[in-house]
Amino acid sequence: MTHHAHKIVVLGAGSWGSALAIQLARNGNETILWGHDPEQIKTMSAEGENRRYLPGVLLPEGLELVSALDCVQGADDLLIVVPSHAFRETLRAIQPLLKNDTRIGWATKGLEQGSHKLLHEMVAEELGERPMAVVSGPTFAREVAQGLPTAVTVASNDEYFAMDLARRLHGHNFRAYTSDDIPGVEVGGAVKNVLAIAAGIADGLGYGANTRSALITRGLVEMMRLGVAVGGKQETFMGLAGLGDLVLTCTDDQSRNRRFGMALGQGKHADEALKEIDQVVEGIQTANEIYKLAQHKNVEMPIIEAVYRVLYDGLEARDAVVSLLNRDLKPETE
Repeated sequence: MTHHAHKIVVLGAGSWGSALAIQLARNGNETILWGHDPEQIKTMSAEGENRRYLPGVLLPEGLELVSALDCVQGADDLLIVVPSHAFRETLRAIQPLLKNDTRIGWATKGLEQGSHKLLHEMVAEELGERPMAVVSGPTFAREVAQGLPTAVTVASNDEYFAMDLARRLHGHNFRAYTSDDIPGVEVGGAVKNVLAIAAGIADGLGYGANTRSALITRGLVEMMRLGVAVGGKQETFMGLAGLGDLVLTCTDDQSRNRRFGMALGQGKHADEALKEIDQVVEGIQTANEIYKLAQHKNVEMPIIEAVYRVLYDGLEARDAVVSLLNRDLKPETE
């Protein structure tokens, strides 16, 4: 039996997919990066960098760039990093090409449009039961690509896959911790994007650090409530994929969701804000899905509801924040 090199295919050549592919290739893994746009892939190959999303970061020698989806044939591991709205479509496209024992990982954050299903539910529906893992944590793609110290959580239904994927990512200032709480990690990654819009709105309105801190803390409570309601573990939300990611996204201007919220708080129209950011702002769609899921699960999420009403019901940003601060008194721990 000849031993073949372990082949990892990263699907999605945006900022985060590119950064993870760079990290895997840097660590000596045989890595292929797939992008759906042949022109973008051609340009990246010619320039030796992803100039649109990660300008100035050179692609490692061994990283192979492709735009044909048949690259997933023979892959040992897939890491899907497409926007959440394209997630199921991507699963359907790769399904006939996969080996039975290909392991599926993803670093997408969000829920399915319309059904508000978590991503692992879609993976199980489209690809059947197999080892699956989600990679999440407080990560800005540019910092990972530049090799700045970063830590993530790898949550899997298969302990061996969690360890193996963590090991392949680990190194060069990048730490990976393992978990078995897929739903908890997914809820953390999705909810924090909506809370970052709330924090951005408050900052855009000129409210201070006190307000931001209150929003983060109460937002964490909402994240936990929903996470536990869908089968996550409370301690997950105190970790990198919960509190860690929430603090990062709510406090740093590299966050697209936060920048989008700030623009709304400053009175800009959503379309104008999106044009300025010029990348996917996951929290907009996610606000709708999280709000609906919370209603379905009967979970109280006032901050999420306020963001939902600003985005979908035309509530003024200032009125949304005021309504949050004027809620009835209650014990903190409820």
